[in-house]
Amino acid sequence: MAHVTFIHGIANKPPAPELLRIWRNTIANASDPLPLGDLGVSSSLVYWADLLYEQPETDLSAYEGVLENTAEAIDGGGDAPAVTPMSPEEAAFLEGLRHEMTGLSDLELEAEDAPAVPTQPQGALERVPLPWFIKRRFLKAFLRDVHHYLFDVTYAPGGGTPVPIQQTIRRRFLDALEAPIVTRPHIVVSHSMGTVIAYDCLKRLPDCVPVDGLITLGSPLGLDEVQDKLQPEWSRSDGFPQTKVAGRWANLFDRLDPVCGFDPKLANDFRRGGSAAVEDTAVQNDGAWRHSITKYLRQPEFNRTLRELLRL
Repeated sequence: MAHVTFIHGIANKPPAPELLRIWRNTIANASDPLPLGDLGVSSSLVYWADLLYEQPETDLSAYEGVLENTAEAIDGGGDAPAVTPMSPEEAAFLEGLRHEMTGLSDLELEAEDAPAVPTQPQGALERVPLPWFIKRRFLKAFLRDVHHYLFDVTYAPGGGTPVPIQQTIRRRFLDALEAPIVTRPHIVVSHSMGTVIAYDCLKRLPDCVPVDGLITLGSPLGLDEVQDKLQPEWSRSDGFPQTKVAGRWANLFDRLDPVCGFDPKLANDFRRGGSAAVEDTAVQNDGAWRHSITKYLRQPEFNRTLRELLRL
């Protein structure tokens, strides 16, 4: 009848079957329930955390609940190592992306005593009312995961066989879209760094099969540093992936989500023939950490949009 392909965002994650189950249950138990299985909608997950993290998360409570007292609960699982730039371009990219998140120095971030919250926060992460020892884990994961994908770093966790990260994730995304389980209409639901991967494939890879709709949640695609790495295929006047997205592109954001909060709207940056085409919708997630995908999936606006795209 219909199919949804999900793709996750930054940081470590539980095993793929558990993560997909959690997301489907979240959608089914939202205030505007959308039980995909009961409606005959199949689904799959583009999973890539194993390429950057040695072992999947085993404590599922951080992904099923709403508590924000661990790094895992705020997308900081896996304790990613710091990135060593290999070129001036990489150094400038990391510094620019880091500045979007915080104006604190490395010494302040790594100090045993938590740095004071600036009276005038310079970065999106500084506005989040959570301890810095938790936010620091998120920042490291964010910088490392985004960098390794956009620069196609050859990497393997824990002494494994290194692979080119971008090329390998691209192949997984393309394979997922072409899998026999896929039926039409086919909708891609992406979160966080997953929105960059989905866009990269749908806009920049000629052999990517078309889909019938795209939903982006908490997307960093509005950041200049990310857009610069999507050129030359991306341009502000013609950034919409119109040859691969036959229907709508719906973008949901929370203004207090640190990943998208400084530039959450995408319509002006991803136009179709010079005209706005992305549907930007503001939502208000609960709690201190607004980036969580389960909070986006519980939003009535999300389920309503997905229902419409699936033609249910």
